[in-house]
Amino acid sequence: MRDNVLWRKIARIVVLIAKELNVSEEHALTIFYGSRTYQMLKDPRYGLQVMSDAYVLDEYLNEIAEREQLPFSVK
Repeated sequence: MRDNVLWRKIARIVVLIAKELNVSEEHALTIFYGSRTYQMLKDPRYGLQVMSDAYVLDEYLNEIAEREQLPFSVK
């Protein structure tokens, strides 16, 4: 995928993240850049580049949900 097309896709996804998480677009960009989903989006081997923006958003939301799950401790 051409870089300028990918950049526009990333911009659209960041706007969706900002709306979904109720954060600024700048903050959404920062947290998205640090994600596994972003790394996969940049790598054509994963195929995320051809998926819809909503699909990539769902992948990102699933990623952060997994990160937020706390392992329970046995007392």
